[in-house]
Amino acid sequence: MGQKILIIGGVAGGASAAARIRRSSEEDQIIIFEKGPHVSFSNCSLPYYLSGIVEHKEDLLLMDAKHFMTQYNIEVRVREEVTFIDRKLKKVTIKKINLEDHTETTYEESYDKIVLSPGAAPIVPAFPGKDLIHFFTIRNVENIDVLQQYLTKNAVKNVAVIGGGFIGVEAAENLKMAGFHVTLIEALNQILRPFDYDMVQIFHKEMHDKGISLKLNRKVEGFDKDKVLLAGGEKIEAEAVLMAIGVSPETKLAKASGLELGETGAIQVNENYQTNDEDIYAVGDAIEVEHALLHAKAKISLAGPAVKQGRAVADHIHGKSTINKGYIGSSAIKVFDYHGAATGLNEALIKFQELKVSYEVVRIAVSDKVGIMPDANPMHLKLLFDKESGKILGAQAIGKGDVTKRMDVIATAMKFGATVDDLRDLELCYAPPFGTAKDVVNYAGYVGSNLKNKTFRQVQVDQIRKLVSEKAVLIDVREKGEYDYAHIIGAINIPLSELRERISEIPKDKDVYLHCRTGQRSYNAVLALQNLGYENVYNVAGSFLALSFYEYFNDLTLQREKIVTAYNFS
Repeated sequence: MGQKILIIGGVAGGASAAARIRRSSEEDQIIIFEKGPHVSFSNCSLPYYLSGIVEHKEDLLLMDAKHFMTQYNIEVRVREEVTFIDRKLKKVTIKKINLEDHTETTYEESYDKIVLSPGAAPIVPAFPGKDLIHFFTIRNVENIDVLQQYLTKNAVKNVAVIGGGFIGVEAAENLKMAGFHVTLIEALNQILRPFDYDMVQIFHKEMHDKGISLKLNRKVEGFDKDKVLLAGGEKIEAEAVLMAIGVSPETKLAKASGLELGETGAIQVNENYQTNDEDIYAVGDAIEVEHALLHAKAKISLAGPAVKQGRAVADHIHGKSTINKGYIGSSAIKVFDYHGAATGLNEALIKFQELKVSYEVVRIAVSDKVGIMPDANPMHLKLLFDKESGKILGAQAIGKGDVTKRMDVIATAMKFGATVDDLRDLELCYAPPFGTAKDVVNYAGYVGSNLKNKTFRQVQVDQIRKLVSEKAVLIDVREKGEYDYAHIIGAINIPLSELRERISEIPKDKDVYLHCRTGQRSYNAVLALQNLGYENVYNVAGSFLALSFYEYFNDLTLQREKIVTAYNFS
């Protein structure tokens, strides 16, 4: 005998649960309630409507109520909001909005099982003067259409985006591509927190170079007529303001119905995504999940986990076994010409959580495909691993090529407890247009294995400014022409090709720091010196290429003294 299953909220989690439930049974009665006008749409694609990459708003819609019924025999009721769950009587109260006369009616519906998928709502602080500006948020197709229409009809020139997370950055990029003057305001010292500060400088440079006014470490204090007021007195012209500070889990219905919230403030669920009521499940952005690396509860607002949770719930409802190993948080983003992807832990999160883990950092910049290919570009990769076991803790990659392929490989390896030695030995697909015989992932494994085995020592680029101020011994092993074009101020040029002839110029009684363009030639120089009796030599991870990206944006915006004669980004 079939069950009556109510799905509260559609999009990724709710829609996937509904479809999977139907595939498991033709007898179940399935009803999806969606308080908005659309039950299934590509919310991750919303910002791309602003630039015209997604040409029509209808393209954002994945499936409407009619197709749910005809293809899956699933009833969808849009513009109907479930306001209360009577768990004792097993019925819900629904508020229905009549668009013709804007009246509201309520009715009740019984249930056997409920799947909650209410998502998360944009955070909109009560800034002073909010009524003096035209502000918008992005959550659904209606939101993005309202914003687009306002920008077009009012001949807007200046748009301010508040918040440097995924939505804020993607919206800023697409607004700039559409021809607006865009200011992105972020209260922290960087955008895109899945990336560490040293890595995200690549994105800072890219956004600045593409014409976005990037305001970091700037807190919004309020608004005036078509102006954003920042701490310190700065005023930003903006005829439209997009709030993208973050999202908060939608828990109003859960709280009203006596469902428990977890330590993060999101809905608490068990390994099968059941709430404290075994007949009520919850999925998506509204719940807290087990972080597989932190071994703690976390909020992960990503479509991938929501879809997987919806499927798992459907299987559990029908008595099928499910496995929930937690989540590591894998994500990707495009910022103009650069692509970024990250998975697992980063240094900032380890320090913020005060995790007691002894880790080492791999930082490389190698070609994403064979160098003679016309579209070959450097790929910057940072990987963290446990010093003792070599187990991979997390990774980030930024480049103009296929960074998601590399992070997908590493994320998969992490799911099976892989170490840096495992990355070294991975057999990956190769052809010159796609990669190199030793892929970026393999290189990360080689470097990680060498660090784990204490084959050499290194310093990161964030330490170079201090070393320059201390007049440390910095040796540039690039060829003379490379050095003349751009170099670290105070660095001595001893090309790798001349190293053994000029060994007497390198002191043995001081720490010596060697670099090249990406760290590969200087690594060879470090090993040569170690084999010649040097014990105090260090390789600069990522070398001059990584240093140029690391220094550029702050040099420009802080107007500080440069430590390089010029930058080199290629």
